[in-house]
Amino acid sequence: MTVPVTVSENAARRLLVLDDDPTGSQCVAQVDVAFDLDPAIPAEVLAEPGSTCFVLTNTRALEEAEAVSLNRSLVAGVLADSVARQGLHVVSRSDSTLRGHVIAEPLAIAEELAAHDVEVDAILLVPAMLEAGRFTEGDVHYAVVDGEPRRVEDTDFARDATFGFSHSDLREFLEERSWGAIRAADVLSIGLDDIRTGGVRRVHEILAGARGRRWVVVNATEYSDMEVVAEAVAHLEADGRTLITRCGPSFVRPLAKQSGAEVVGPDSITIPEGRLDHGLVVVGSHVGLTTTQLRAVQERGTLVEVELHVPSLLDERREQHLADVAGQVRETLRREDCVVYTSRDLVSTDDPSESLAIARSVSDAVVDVVRRVRTVRPAWVVAKGGITSHEVAANGLGIRRARVEGQFWPGQVSLFSAQEAPEEVMGMPYVVFPGNVGGEQALADVVDRLTAAVAAR
Repeated sequence: MTVPVTVSENAARRLLVLDDDPTGSQCVAQVDVAFDLDPAIPAEVLAEPGSTCFVLTNTRALEEAEAVSLNRSLVAGVLADSVARQGLHVVSRSDSTLRGHVIAEPLAIAEELAAHDVEVDAILLVPAMLEAGRFTEGDVHYAVVDGEPRRVEDTDFARDATFGFSHSDLREFLEERSWGAIRAADVLSIGLDDIRTGGVRRVHEILAGARGRRWVVVNATEYSDMEVVAEAVAHLEADGRTLITRCGPSFVRPLAKQSGAEVVGPDSITIPEGRLDHGLVVVGSHVGLTTTQLRAVQERGTLVEVELHVPSLLDERREQHLADVAGQVRETLRREDCVVYTSRDLVSTDDPSESLAIARSVSDAVVDVVRRVRTVRPAWVVAKGGITSHEVAANGLGIRRARVEGQFWPGQVSLFSAQEAPEEVMGMPYVVFPGNVGGEQALADVVDRLTAAVAAR
């Protein structure tokens, strides 16, 4: 069922969303996403009042210093445009389970704004992603796991090797992740009672007291909670105050003045003329759910399988193996849908640097195959895995800018159409499918909708 997205005609805010992986636009539609890091792209998009532009920074995969530098350079580039900077609200969009450079990236944005004589009054922390069962109540952040809400500190997300943490109370979390630089007692809180009883007036009152980059925790279990906060933010900005946001995907929707979900089906997926009748699925993610979903597609027997053999990519066989796989995929697409995937046995070593190099080499191989295949003009491409979807889009397909057309389910799995890309890629449906999202049959269901769209054209 499609619930049309609505956008306020009076929206004047320009929303720049620096997205640390490609999955942050799952809750909005009809907005542009820049895969290229040229700040001229968001500056051009944001020339229109009320517009929103995501920039895919992929900073969750970078060291903190690199992430800080990239955030600052992008903000500086947009601020250099006198039109785009008017009414600008910068969002640092990240994971709804608190992973990523939670402190460093918003502070980098604040520093760059200050360098352009714009002082940030408050930094909102709004990690909710309601569609995935992540919400905040009593300042404690929860994630639904196996149908049960759990404090996020009690989930596997908190044990992340790079971004692990031990506190679900977001005020204590900020103190922990800042090594004490942010004191829990100094963090403001907008509670559910403030939102639901006090409304916009009470939220405005709390935020009006924030100065000097004060961190503010926002509780939310429903979209209506976030809509109240977004309205209060709009009033403060109209009064000349400056706020920035660190959030999961959901809060971007009310900030962008959108409501509802745009769910795509075969009748709303456009396959441009001149493309083949068959499409390509690219699987790079190694999380268990991805492997399960891939098996479900294979059990339906709807895709020809082509495996990238990881050991062959790590020795002298690499170039020949890549040529063979790309050739096989090109020929297959002329007559049938195809899935290319990396062999499921994870190859790693005890040396973290060497393991990272192996992962990079395998990712480069996936991208290389897509680059060699794109000229046959597949009907559509699905990329499975957050990092995989970024690399395939930016470096495999050469997409500089795309548009979010909607999602396959409310708030999950986005459909993009290429707007700036090589001629053979323009307009092609491109699906960003996170690695750890959806049920067992979700990938197979996406493929079914795409093949139905091809049949209907």
